[in-house]
Amino acid sequence: MFCQLKKKKGLWDVLTQSKDIDEQISSFIIDIFRKEKIQDCLEYLSNNENQDHFQKHILQVESLSHIDKEQKLKTLKNNIKKIIYIIKELKGHDFNKNDFSAAGSMIIRGDLIKKMINEKKVIEFLKFLVHLTAVDEKFIQCGSNSLNILVEMKADLRNQSFENIRIKNTQLIGANFVRCNLNGSEFNNVDISGINLNGAQLLNCKWNNLKINELHKLEGHLGSVNSLCFTPDGTTLASGGGSPYSGRDDSIYLWEVNTGRQLFKLEGHRDYIQSLSFSPDGITLASGSSDKSICLWNVKSGLLVSKLHGHANVKTVFFSPDGTTLASGSQDTSICLWDVKTGQQKTRLNGHTSCVHSLCFSPDGNTLASGSGDKSIRFWDVKTKKKKMKLDGHRSCVNSLCFSPDGITLASGSGSFSNSKDQSIRLWSVKTGQQKFILNGHNKEVLSVCFSLDSTKLASGSADESICLWDVKSGQQISKLNGHNDYVYSLCFSPDGTKLASGSGDKSIRFWDFKAGQQNIYLEGHSNSVQSVCFSPDGSTLATGGYDHSILLWDVNSGVQKLKLNGHSGIVYSLCFSFNGNILASCSSDCSIRLWEVKKGQQKVQLNGHSSWVYSLNFSPDGKKLASGSSDKSIRFWDVKTGQQICKLQGHTNNVNTVCFSPDSSTLASGSSDKTIRLWDVKTGQQKAKLDGHSNSVYSVCFSRDGTTLASGGADKTIGLWDLKTGQQISKLKGHSDHIRSLCFSPDGTQLASGSDDKSIRLWDFQTRQQQAKLEGHNDCVLSVDFSPDGTQLASGSQDKSVRLWDVKKERQISHLNQIQKDIVTKFEELVFPNIFYQEGVSSIITTLLINQYPVFQAYGALIFKGEFITHQGIDLKQLFTQSRCYVLQPQQKTILN
Repeated sequence: MFCQLKKKKGLWDVLTQSKDIDEQISSFIIDIFRKEKIQDCLEYLSNNENQDHFQKHILQVESLSHIDKEQKLKTLKNNIKKIIYIIKELKGHDFNKNDFSAAGSMIIRGDLIKKMINEKKVIEFLKFLVHLTAVDEKFIQCGSNSLNILVEMKADLRNQSFENIRIKNTQLIGANFVRCNLNGSEFNNVDISGINLNGAQLLNCKWNNLKINELHKLEGHLGSVNSLCFTPDGTTLASGGGSPYSGRDDSIYLWEVNTGRQLFKLEGHRDYIQSLSFSPDGITLASGSSDKSICLWNVKSGLLVSKLHGHANVKTVFFSPDGTTLASGSQDTSICLWDVKTGQQKTRLNGHTSCVHSLCFSPDGNTLASGSGDKSIRFWDVKTKKKKMKLDGHRSCVNSLCFSPDGITLASGSGSFSNSKDQSIRLWSVKTGQQKFILNGHNKEVLSVCFSLDSTKLASGSADESICLWDVKSGQQISKLNGHNDYVYSLCFSPDGTKLASGSGDKSIRFWDFKAGQQNIYLEGHSNSVQSVCFSPDGSTLATGGYDHSILLWDVNSGVQKLKLNGHSGIVYSLCFSFNGNILASCSSDCSIRLWEVKKGQQKVQLNGHSSWVYSLNFSPDGKKLASGSSDKSIRFWDVKTGQQICKLQGHTNNVNTVCFSPDSSTLASGSSDKTIRLWDVKTGQQKAKLDGHSNSVYSVCFSRDGTTLASGGADKTIGLWDLKTGQQISKLKGHSDHIRSLCFSPDGTQLASGSDDKSIRLWDFQTRQQQAKLEGHNDCVLSVDFSPDGTQLASGSQDKSVRLWDVKKERQISHLNQIQKDIVTKFEELVFPNIFYQEGVSSIITTLLINQYPVFQAYGALIFKGEFITHQGIDLKQLFTQSRCYVLQPQQKTILN
């Protein structure tokens, strides 16, 4: 009776028993399980003969411990006893039955993470439970929940083997599996949104029923993708695009949604496509173009049925719900209604005083809504052809309209390239015309809005390159989808409501899993451009400063945000740690410099003196002085100890964008928008030299480690190398295609890193002056780069709001991939793989850590052979993997092997 009434142990009470378990012993036990192909771990561990077997093996492993044999055996017995106890308790526990990643377990999960955050042995035991899934199917849910907790607490999972693990019913959102061995792994009903698989091995995997926010990408357009439309049955997507800026493209493409296969290319327009609409029966596609025509196409044959004329530049087309009428809006400010059967114009609606950008029929077909450059929305009675209502509120061009499928709400998106007064989305009551919500979240023009099938969610696409998802009832933002690297012009939900398609100025179409996309994952990170990155002297912390006025301190190993420093009221342009790491200096567009006590996370002092934005600062290597450069054209020296200004250096005739001390603290270099570099004597404050050579603004200067050379980069897209003895430019490095924003020498002085507006980072061999590598991954300008003190990592901050850490350790660049190749060939002797690792222009340097507010899928350099990667919608993700620049290995004849 007592046993029946015995209180069930809490999860932490069970897991805390692992604090005394030797990590090497638990690892050894897993190895034995694998070798012996054990399927029932409890039965095996409980058998005395098997324990004797363990003892014989354990005594041969000298690396476990240096204590005597008796102590070894005692430790082994105690460890086995505790492992048996824990897994017995877990076997019938909810932790082994239910999905603990679900929202209902959030509080339990959070409490558990708080308790184990510093418990290294408990964390290692969770990894043991993950490995246990590879051998004993009775603990798959337990191991899956363990992996979810490890991911959520940002435990370091990089460079580890998870071979043959079986994971189900959980979320691994934002998981970092860089260079992990996931060969033979099985995932079922797992959310892998934002997973980092860079450099991972994915041989013979079986990943099914996956959830992921980004599905795959369609490429083929020569210009921007302006319009998208699904067929009513959801099997086909039509896309049209082109612009005077992104390239001429007057074709329409029809795509098979599940495979991404191009079905037809429709040609008939003589200028770029502005709008597309399918008829309700899916037989006809209407297209509106800048060539002033509307084309009607037969979808099955791909043939042009008719061409309608009557407008100037056609901005928008939309079929009525019954399919008998086509509405069109134009730059000529009018709306035309066309008889679809005859192709004749039925009527013309006038009232707008500027371009009609968007049209939408209400679900019942009785009302037509129109949005215009005159900032208004109008409701028209379709039967009477009269204006019913005018909705005012937007302060800029109305670019997009969409009725909710239930007909209750109208959404509108606004913004203009010449007028930034209104970049909002507004929700209106269709019945009353009253405004229900103003949704603010984009920082540039809103170009497209679209409701979900159930009318509860709204998607918006913007010139800020992002897609936002909104809750219609509350008006709150649910999440943000990043991936495009240009304006998001068009959005369209699939008819079943499971997929969202987006078209962009980057010439691509992306598919998103709508359900996975609703997950609001990360609240940490910068909400706007990352202007500056800086490693602490011990390399354990990375400081980042942003356009959002904040300074964030990150744990380099885990990516966990340690501190947020608030105080600046403007953009944080530059950060610099003191040489003992105790003080962090920051400067801002609020004209101030602030010194922070790193350990306390508190502001120590504020330095005022500059009369305009402060762009750059740098501590002298001796730690006594701080230099700052400003748009007030001056440089100032500050006493670090007292916070007092020592002197003011004048000479530049425009913004001082960058300052840097020489290694011996005797010289300060400065770069300016006046196109010059100046060298200053630190003791006297006098100008020593003026270096001319750049043809535009100088944004970054950096001394070589021996102090003999200065590197400079700027708006002329070149890097100059200067001999400081002679003041002569000794070399010019070319390769970037846009402004160079940041430079940094490696600690050993052999490499120079450069970050540019062309979205790339380049590594240069300082001795040969040749480019070693081009690092790609950012979706916008790279504003700051910094080497870690040991030179193994490079940090980069970007206008895409993210921070990336790159593994730049030389011996890993090629040898790591070579070893993988050798291992694979050894393992599969009948196969031979192409020499993919030496392709020109392909860098083996990967992003090891991505710090971003929202997860981004990565699989650069991952190796895939056979296997399955299928979503819960039946979509094969191999296309997405390939687009992420992974390697899908193909077998060839054995005879090719030497």
